[in-house]
Amino acid sequence: MNYEKTFQEIYNELQNVEDFGHVADYIPELAHVDPNQFGVHLTTVDGKHYAFGDSEVRFSIQSIAKVFSFVLAYSRIKSDIWERMDLEPAGTPFNSLVQLEYDKGIPRNPFINAGAIVVCDILVDELASPKENMLAFIRSLLKNNAIDYNPIVAYSEKKSGFRNYALVNLMKSFGNIKNDIDKVMDLYFTICSIEMSCRELSESFLFLANNGVVPHSGEQILSPSRTKRTNALMQTCGFYDEAGQFTFKVGLPGKSGVGGGIVAVHPEKYSIAVWSPRLNKKGNSYKGILFLEEFTTKTKLSIF
Repeated sequence: MNYEKTFQEIYNELQNVEDFGHVADYIPELAHVDPNQFGVHLTTVDGKHYAFGDSEVRFSIQSIAKVFSFVLAYSRIKSDIWERMDLEPAGTPFNSLVQLEYDKGIPRNPFINAGAIVVCDILVDELASPKENMLAFIRSLLKNNAIDYNPIVAYSEKKSGFRNYALVNLMKSFGNIKNDIDKVMDLYFTICSIEMSCRELSESFLFLANNGVVPHSGEQILSPSRTKRTNALMQTCGFYDEAGQFTFKVGLPGKSGVGGGIVAVHPEKYSIAVWSPRLNKKGNSYKGILFLEEFTTKTKLSIF
């Protein structure tokens, strides 16, 4: 299949679609991103690469990083993770305080903000150097030591993260945060500031399309059973309260971030990352979702 020709065809079609989205300007540093950039990269399980547009430009992956932190906790740490969070779609905004209070401080899943903050609390508890360990883990997934945090973005998020602080304080009041709040939130904001390109994201998620095994190293990150469950979580919870729409339109497990990135996997076939910075009202890339919908329709390569 000529993936790059398909990428070009879909991109040309999307030029006739007005992009009603906006960059995530509530994080001051992300307001400076050029909204017209667009990149795609697909990596197959057997190591073939297909690229289009700004696929080598690094951007802030934001909530996509929640998959990495969750996998690190789920794969390497013996913890009470499922006693401290659920695994259900949220159905409310990713930073909802109302739902969190109703659920007595137990986040609905690990991919909304509150759930990812609990995962960070677990990592702070279990790892000697959480930020260094997290970065080393991500670098090992694609054999690239150039992946790094952006301290300016992390600081920008920290200075504007009032609602996230409200979430962590609410969970602390219910006893679901064990460590010092500032230490937990420093890890959370730092992880969200990771910068990667579409190519790097596509490669790093490939183990989720390969039964938990990193193709380049042969390392088993997750068991096949836990890989299946992680993909199921991405399918049902990876797009805030738009997960049902993404499943309906695209038909792949994946995760989005307010930096405009989306990464999705087709088990035993490929991993694909798309970046288009303008977001819809749900916080997902407007044209990114449209692109992936057309891609799985044209190629007939969804899981359904």
